[in-house]
Amino acid sequence: MIDAAPRQRFLIISNGHGEDAIAAQLVARLPDHVSADAYPMIGSGKAYDGICPVVGPRATLASEGWRNVKGSLRRDVINGGLMTIPPALRFLRSVRGRYDRVLVVGDMVGVLACLATGHRDLVYIDVYKTGSARLYSALERLAIRRSCALVFCRADNLAELLRQSGVDARSAGNLMMDTIPYGDYDAASRRTHRLGVTLLPGSRALTSESFALQIAALRQLPPDLRPDIFLAVAGSVSISELAKAAGLQRNSMLSAEPDDLGQLSDETLTVHMARGRAMGNLLAASDLVLSQAGTATIQSLGLGKPAITFINPRDRRSRFEDEQRLFGPARVVVEAYPDKLTPALAALLGNDSGRAELGAAGQERIGGPGALAAILDALGLDAA
Repeated sequence: MIDAAPRQRFLIISNGHGEDAIAAQLVARLPDHVSADAYPMIGSGKAYDGICPVVGPRATLASEGWRNVKGSLRRDVINGGLMTIPPALRFLRSVRGRYDRVLVVGDMVGVLACLATGHRDLVYIDVYKTGSARLYSALERLAIRRSCALVFCRADNLAELLRQSGVDARSAGNLMMDTIPYGDYDAASRRTHRLGVTLLPGSRALTSESFALQIAALRQLPPDLRPDIFLAVAGSVSISELAKAAGLQRNSMLSAEPDDLGQLSDETLTVHMARGRAMGNLLAASDLVLSQAGTATIQSLGLGKPAITFINPRDRRSRFEDEQRLFGPARVVVEAYPDKLTPALAALLGNDSGRAELGAAGQERIGGPGALAAILDALGLDAA
């Protein structure tokens, strides 16, 4: 008789909506003999619903951790953001030694919090740095060396820089591409036009505004170019607010599919809505995306779906430009006006070869899956 593997306890730390979604998909792939708790440092952690327990204090920030908007850090501080730090540190200090492994998914925030509270031998999965812009600073390398036993990076140059600092760092693919969510929603059966577009308006304060602009641009397309339209709705987003902002009416007649959220429509357009956990289904049935999202944009590009994004005047240009160095031509950037967005949309919808060229560029720049298998292997685990 073969003894069952001893049950292990993992703590998964993430710090943002996109990071939560990635980490939740990782947890879902853990074998049965691993018990995981999730500590989402910012927000409700709804991505973990039905996957694993959520622990720790809930921190709410005005920015929801989104640093692509100018002045977001200052606004967080003014609105009491510093008050969220002591509860987080108290919690992390209180659970020290209770878990067999602590995994940090995201940027350096989780690593620094763990370092400050005495956690060591972390597994750090960096889904933030791209390797195409800012690399690890000397202080970041020092913090990682002191707190992390193993690091997975998105790019070889990042891993090599850490290895030069004495860190066991690896680059085995882009975890975002291993963790694209797929749900119960048949997007393909809803296709009636030659092409399809998925809208990813984001999950934060500007979501309704972004969605309204996307819809305004789609309304201006000539009839022969109008695509089927799909909308991935993040868990924290109000559909009624989206409808009001875009001047659409909601049809709440739902199918038997758990991730179906009905339709928004007017006399010109019909928008098929699904829960964000079915985003992969929507992307598979689409030819391009209109996206103001973070992680979801990267996943779309990695699947070969070109993206059109508009620059909001409130965006922090330095971060935006860092991302664009990675995305290159695969993400088309326009000003935040329908009259700018519509021509870019029409150009891609009307050019099959150009769209395919940009899709291939995105896949090459983002990289493919493979990180998840490497992480599980490094932890001595087999995927569930």
